[in-house]
Amino acid sequence: MVHPTIAIRMTSATSTSRKIQPMRYARAVAACAAAIALAACQTPPPAPPTPPTPAAEHASYAPVAWHDLPGFASDDLAGAWPAFMVGCRALARRSTYEATWKASCVAAETIDGGDEAAVRAFFMTHFSPYRVAVAGGSDVGLVTGYYEPLLAGARTRSDAYTVPLYGVPDDLLVVDLASVYPDLKGKRVRGRLAGRRVVPYPTRAEIEADPAAVPAPVLAYVRDPVEAFFLEIQGSGRIALADGSVMRVGYADQNGRPYRSVAAVLIERGELTREQASMQAIRAWVEAHPDQRRALLDANPSYVFFREVPAPTPGSLDAAIDGPHGALGVPLLAKRTIAVDPRFIPLGTPVWLATTRPLSSEPLERLTLAQDTGGAIRGPVRADFFWGFGDAAGHEAGRMKQAGRLWILWPKGAALPR
Repeated sequence: MVHPTIAIRMTSATSTSRKIQPMRYARAVAACAAAIALAACQTPPPAPPTPPTPAAEHASYAPVAWHDLPGFASDDLAGAWPAFMVGCRALARRSTYEATWKASCVAAETIDGGDEAAVRAFFMTHFSPYRVAVAGGSDVGLVTGYYEPLLAGARTRSDAYTVPLYGVPDDLLVVDLASVYPDLKGKRVRGRLAGRRVVPYPTRAEIEADPAAVPAPVLAYVRDPVEAFFLEIQGSGRIALADGSVMRVGYADQNGRPYRSVAAVLIERGELTREQASMQAIRAWVEAHPDQRRALLDANPSYVFFREVPAPTPGSLDAAIDGPHGALGVPLLAKRTIAVDPRFIPLGTPVWLATTRPLSSEPLERLTLAQDTGGAIRGPVRADFFWGFGDAAGHEAGRMKQAGRLWILWPKGAALPR
């Protein structure tokens, strides 16, 4: 990190990067970014203004006994073992590995992952459970679901396949605010250069209206704009190509615009109730109102850019898991991995989840691994449950909006998250 200048990464399909060094220009970009108002940048000021104060939001972690975890005695903990092992592989490359994860990950190498009793003894020996709550508040939060969809498509445009899936545009800038304001660690905004000014990246509506204005490669074309829209929300998927092969795509970046739920839009309009709102209900509404489809989708200004993901090596643990890659950089194991807010639950953490199945009071209580994140996953007690691949998984994920609780299983002797 270069300080006090601000590093601006130009992301592209070839991963090129550059840094803009002049002090006054860097401060101008930082000032605009910190205000989340890139379009307002004009003449660079002599010094940056006071940065905004991040929203005060904290978590509390209360120690509990293993028998306090709902359903702990009945879960087959070995079902989560492959996710834990690939997670250790990714954690070994992180700065927190030595102090937090090394002892347990090294010990895991001696465990027979198919022996449930051995796996149970491992976790109870090397970890301690802590109830997660909003500091001074509730330990009950929202649990939603997501999945990996399958779309039909082709690498070249045709009459059947006209909806593009874009790679990362060559002119997308990612501004890391922490390089000027350390208190804003993890805060980034996106935009692009217009002469000497940094301006917001186009919205979904602007990209759809003029695709030529976005210098991005097209990875594939699919048939249905609604399917493409939901692919963005899921963050990854598979494309069954016309030649019989399958392309896997995953989240690469986005345009920096805030995510807005189209379900919330329909609820605000009175088209759906909160109880009715689901992926299936949104699809049905679009089918009944095809003339309003574009306007509804454009109500969400956020736009996701993808990358092509290579298939896993045959015979590897990745191939056995066979899921899309999450934010931790490892494949997600169906029904054993969740997306979380990493400000409160570090990626790689084993998490005990207690919720219910979609539209049901049937308990869903099990060991999961926090290996992904999401734009709508915000807060200490918030999780997105990965159901897996295909239509059956999509059916469950699209209906899931349940109350739930979380417990982190934290390595003994390691400092708790803060």
